[in-house]
Parts: sequence; structure tokens; C-alpha cells
Amino acid sequence: MIINHPLLGPRDSAEFIYMGDAGLINRPDPETASGEEWYAYAYLRDNPAGEHRELWWHEGGDRSWLVVTRNTVTHEISKVEIARDVARAQGRSK
Repeated sequence: MIINHPLLGPRDSAEFIYMGDAGLINRPDPETASGEEWYAYAYLRDNPAGEHRELWWHEGGDRSWLVVTRNTVTHEISKVEIARDVARAQGRSK
């Protein structure tokens, strides 16, 4: 599978590590989140058959984090974004 890195161009997926659901970017606020919110964040994940947003870490390259939108059935990648940009767009500028 080839991941088209937004900064480095096409890369073999062997350079990356799959890190899970991209929903992990939406971390609960430590000051106000309930136990149930933390439980959902830590343990509950979607496992769809079809399009899914995933976190990938470029371990064998520039060590960047990417949000990859991939069809879990066909492995077709429709979008690749820098995770920092996705987080900032969602108001999480850490």
C-alpha cells in the first residue's frame, strides 16, 4: 500500500506504523471530562467496513503524524493530511 505523504510524496506503508482511530485527536478536556468520557476515549473504537479516518506515524521517515482516510475493505486511500493541521482545524492547537 502506498501512502501519499503531503510533504514527502508517495511512500510505502512499511515506513509507517498504524496508530488507531483518528478520533484520538479529540482528547477530552482534562479539567472538565467525566469518567465516562475518558472511558470512551481510551477504550471505545469504531471498526467500520468502509471509509475510516486513521492515525499513522511515519516512523521510517520524518516521524510525522498523518490522518489517513482509507477504505478498510479495499485499502484505497482517499485522503492524507498532517495530523497537526487536522487538530488545529478542530480547535486543538497543541
